[in-house]
Amino acid sequence: MGLRMINLANSLTIFRILMAPVISILLVYKYWRLGLAIFLLAGITDALDGFIARSRGQRTELGTILDPLADKLLLFATFMTLVYIRQIPQWLFIIVVSRDLILIGGFLVLYIFTGKTTVSVSKMGKLTTGLQVTTVLTTLLARLSSGVGFYLSWLIYLAAAVTILSGLDYVRRGAKVLSQ
Repeated sequence: MGLRMINLANSLTIFRILMAPVISILLVYKYWRLGLAIFLLAGITDALDGFIARSRGQRTELGTILDPLADKLLLFATFMTLVYIRQIPQWLFIIVVSRDLILIGGFLVLYIFTGKTTVSVSKMGKLTTGLQVTTVLTTLLARLSSGVGFYLSWLIYLAAAVTILSGLDYVRRGAKVLSQ
């Protein structure tokens, strides 16, 4: 098990996890461009690790756990930092984190009662992640260019609404699995 699970794809995922605190530090100290660049690099490594895992047959149990964990840590760290430096509203952060905690709790309940260790990601879940990433990117771009700031408030409300709907959808899907 050990070292064979640490392949190129998983190494990129671990690198993405390590980028989360770096991005937070850069944003706290107002290094907007560098913070944005590292956030974009994290996005590239996310796409790259998935491509490598599929194309080279490097899918591992560790990777199936680390990849979504890396995504959640990166978004959690950036959202928390953007709230701390007053760039996004606290209520959005609370919605995002609450949904994820509910999903983790639901996953644990499903695991305890059904023994299922995998949960398929829904299209709504992917849309939620995409909107959350877009919210972070737009927030950072708004610090560098006044042109996108107008769209940010609409995007924040859209991300919040889709995050809530996605959470409700996962709860519905989990309840359906439990009732079978």
